[in-house]
Amino acid sequence: MLVGALVEAIRLAVTRIPEDTVDALRKAYEEENNGIARFNLENILRAIEIGRERSIPVCQDTGTMTFFIRAGVESPFLKELEGAIIEAVRRATLEVPLRPNAVGILSGKNSGDNTGRGVPVIHWELDKGDEVEIAVFPKGGGSENCSALAMLAPGEGWEGLKRFVVEKVRTCGGKPCPPVIIGVGVGGGADYSLKLAKRALLRKIGERNPNKEIAKIEEELLEEINALGIGPMGMGGKTTALDVKIEVAHRHPASFPVGLAVQCWANRRAFLRLKPNGRVEIWQ
Repeated sequence: MLVGALVEAIRLAVTRIPEDTVDALRKAYEEENNGIARFNLENILRAIEIGRERSIPVCQDTGTMTFFIRAGVESPFLKELEGAIIEAVRRATLEVPLRPNAVGILSGKNSGDNTGRGVPVIHWELDKGDEVEIAVFPKGGGSENCSALAMLAPGEGWEGLKRFVVEKVRTCGGKPCPPVIIGVGVGGGADYSLKLAKRALLRKIGERNPNKEIAKIEEELLEEINALGIGPMGMGGKTTALDVKIEVAHRHPASFPVGLAVQCWANRRAFLRLKPNGRVEIWQ
C-alpha cells in the first residue's frame, strides 16, 4: 500500500503543477506586454493544461527523484520507508512514465529506473510523534545546473548575499527555464546552506519567511531579479522569477555560507502523510 501511495504522489508531482504556481504564471501572462514573453508563457500554461488533461509529465525532463522526509520516531514504518521509496521510483518510471535520469559516474550507463548509488536522493529529519510526512520533489537538470554556493566573508552579510544571488541568476540567463523560483539557504555550513535552499523551494508561491526582516529581503531580491529582464525562457520580459524563498540557520562567526537552489517553471512537488494505522493522505 505504501509503495502504491508513493507512486501516486510521484505521478501527481510530475503531471500536475500546483495551483499557486499556475496562478503566478497566469498573472505573469496577464501583466506581460512583450509579445515573445507572452508566447512563451502561453506555451508553458498549455503544457501544464495538457499534463493535467492527459495525466502525463508536463516536461520531458522528469528530474532527479528527491524526497524530504520528516519522520516521527515512534512511526511503525521507519524501517521500510527507504525501500518503499526506491521501489516506488522504479515502478513510477514504468507506470507514469518517468524519463530514466540516473547514470553511473564512471560508466555513464543509465540504470533505466531512476535508481542507483545515492539516488533517489532522500533527506531525513527525525521528529516527535508517530506520523511521517514525505515531500516528493522531482528536480530538473537544467535548473539544478544553476545551483551555487558562496562562502562569503561575514562582513559582506546580506548585501553580499543579494549581489551573489542576482549575479548568478543573471549569468544563468535562460538555462534554468524561467520563470524560476529561487531558494536561498543562509548559515549552518556549506552543505547545510544548500540543503536549506532546496528545502525552501517546497514553500508555496507568495509564502513569506515568518521573520519580517528576511521576508523583506525575499521581496527585494525578487524585484531585483525581475529587473534583469531575462524573462520567460530567457527571451526577455517582465517575469524572470515567480518568487524568492530564504531559509536560515545559525552560522559560525567566521563564515557566512549562502546556498542557491533554482527551480524551473515546472515547479513539481507533492506531499504524503503516513499515519501510524497505515492511512495515507496525498496533497499538493
